[in-house]
Order: sequence, then structure tokens, then C-alpha cells
Amino acid sequence: MKKTKLMSKVAVLGVSVACCFAITGCSAQNYGFTGGTAATVKASGTDTAAEIAEDTVTKYIQDFRTSANVTSDDAWGEWLNSNSYEPSTVRTQVIDHYTEQELVKQACAQKGITVDSSEVDEKISAMKANYDSDEAWNEALKNAGTSEDSYRESIEAGLLEQKLKENVVGTVKVSDKALLKSLKSYATYLNGAKRSSHILFESGDKATAKKVLKQINSGKISFEKAAKKYSKDSSSATKGGDVGWDAINNFVTEYTDALGKLKKGQVSKLVKSDYGYHIIKCTDVLKTTGKESSVSDYPDAIVDYVRDLDKSSKETTKYNKWYEKFKEQAEITVNDMPENVPYNLDMSKCQSSDESSESSDGSKDSDESSSDTSDKTDSNSSKSADSDK
Repeated sequence: MKKTKLMSKVAVLGVSVACCFAITGCSAQNYGFTGGTAATVKASGTDTAAEIAEDTVTKYIQDFRTSANVTSDDAWGEWLNSNSYEPSTVRTQVIDHYTEQELVKQACAQKGITVDSSEVDEKISAMKANYDSDEAWNEALKNAGTSEDSYRESIEAGLLEQKLKENVVGTVKVSDKALLKSLKSYATYLNGAKRSSHILFESGDKATAKKVLKQINSGKISFEKAAKKYSKDSSSATKGGDVGWDAINNFVTEYTDALGKLKKGQVSKLVKSDYGYHIIKCTDVLKTTGKESSVSDYPDAIVDYVRDLDKSSKETTKYNKWYEKFKEQAEITVNDMPENVPYNLDMSKCQSSDESSESSDGSKDSDESSSDTSDKTDSNSSKSADSDK
């Protein structure tokens, strides 16, 4: 029912908008493979260079086009224009992705870092546990545009990078002074945050939900005891229904709307969501001015969460500095893009919808509009080519 929220709010500041591609494993009908090598990667201290096949890059891009429903030249051209990309820009980003994978593998090989298949199995089993059957799991993989083999490769790559990061970064600590500064910086966001508990009933059990709500309101049973006895949310039931602070968790809209109307100590009416019926209690409200003198002035859960955020940020910064230096010392050769790759287009012939409107209005003729589009994508391609680490 919930996922972390503050992380997304903070992390977005450091994410490159140019990185818009996801690894996919779906099958494009026509890959238009050309053969050849797109790039070679050889880390300092590594004996043999790894090759990134041109067809690997093509498959990645063609799979993306299929998943994004931009398989026609017109749709692809419009998508490129709307994102200020060119085909070569897209290719560069994909090569950068595979280059990073290769450098991580080579760094791990140098440091003796490995991932055992049992570690991958454990991650996959944990994910599978969220689905009722193998059929549901396979359907989820299909909808995500991947296969279990591709998913395993992604898990392994992620574990390798995680272990490499731990090796490179070592122990990182966040002082209370630095933590207090971060907490103060979030004052506007944290002020008014609410902690809540809930009791969840199945959607077909409204009668029981109404009966329990009546008992809570009359004082016949405490909210906490009712949660332990009746709630279908087993993870929170053992804690008297506690689901934490809304500032660091993301609840379904119906839950958030109902909680927003409650004062500390108040209990909601029945709240219907896709999960069933909720009875919600607001158990605490945070008041902060951003002038607190100690981390102890904040709830422990929020302190721990922000500390983890700061720690993760410091770890990422340290790792990124190491990686950039490691990459600079590597021998990376990127070959020219073949003209006959299937995702290549003459961008001078592509117009965005805005430019088409301008042409129909007579403010620009078609030749001028095409020229402006080409200039625009040229000027932006250098910005988009290098994705942030």
C-alpha cells in the first residue's frame, strides 16, 4: 500500500532527464541488424578489451521503440523531436549504458568481486513472492517487456555494482550536525506531517468494518487491539496498525485524503480503496519551524530516514568520483554510427507538432521550419549525450 516518498522528492534533483531509456527484453518485429562493433571498452589494468556489438545497441533501441509505441518513422521522429534528440544522441546514451556495465564488470574482476547465483535466486524469489502464481509472475514480466533470463541479468548487474560500490566507498558516517542541517532544510515539507495507524478489511467485508468502527467509537475496544484482531494488513497489525509518517511514505489517494482531514487522536469513517475498507487513526502530527536545536526534536523514524538519505547521497558522490576517474583511465573507442541502422532518420525532414502548426499558420514556411528543427536538435544533442552518473 505504500512506498517511500521523500526519496523521490530529493533524488530527482540529481537525476539526468536525458536518461529516459529502460532495459527491455521485448521482441521488436524487425531489428534491422547491421553487424559490426559499436564500441570497445578496456579498463586500465585489464588485458582484453570488451566489445559492444552494434546489434546489441540496435536491439536495445528497437525494443524501446516497440515498448514506447514509436515504431513508425513518423512516430519515432516526433518522439525524437519532442525530446530534442537525434538518432546519434540515442545511440550514444545506449553505448554509455553498456560501457558502464562493462567497466563495472572489469573493475569487479580486478577486485575479485563476484555474485553467486544463489544471491540472484534470493532476489528473484523475493520478487516472485508478490505474485499468486507462476502465471501471474510471467505475465508481469511480459507486461514489463522482459523475460526472466533478462531480469536475472539485470539483478546480477545490480548486485555487482552494489558490491563494487561498497568496496570503493567503505564506511560512511553522517554527523548529527550535518543531519540536523538536512532536517532543517526539509522543514517546510515536514511541518504538518502526520503519523497514522489503520485497520484494513477486505472489500467484501463492509459489515464487519462497520461493526468494528462502532465498537472503537463507543470505547468497547481500543484501536490498537482492534487492529491486531481484525486487520488484514499483517505487517502493520502486529504494531497496532501503525504505518508510519506520511512524509516518508506514500499511501493511496483515498487514504491520504482521509488522513488529511484528521486531527491528532481522531478516527476516520470507513475509507474505501482498491485494497478494501480502512479505518484510519491519526496518532501524531509533527510541528517544526526549521529552528530546532537537536535531532532529538524530531521523531526517530524521520531522523533515521533522513540519515539514510544523507548517507546514501554521500556514498553515491564518493562512488561517482571514483567511477569517473576509473572511466577516464580506461580505453574507450566509440565507432561512427552506421547510416543503415533501422532507427536512423533524416531529422531535417521531421517536424514537431508545434512547428507544423506554425507552418500551417503561415508564420514559418516548411523549409525554414525544418531548418530550425535541425538546428535545435543539433544544439541539444551535446547536452543530452552524456547522462549523469
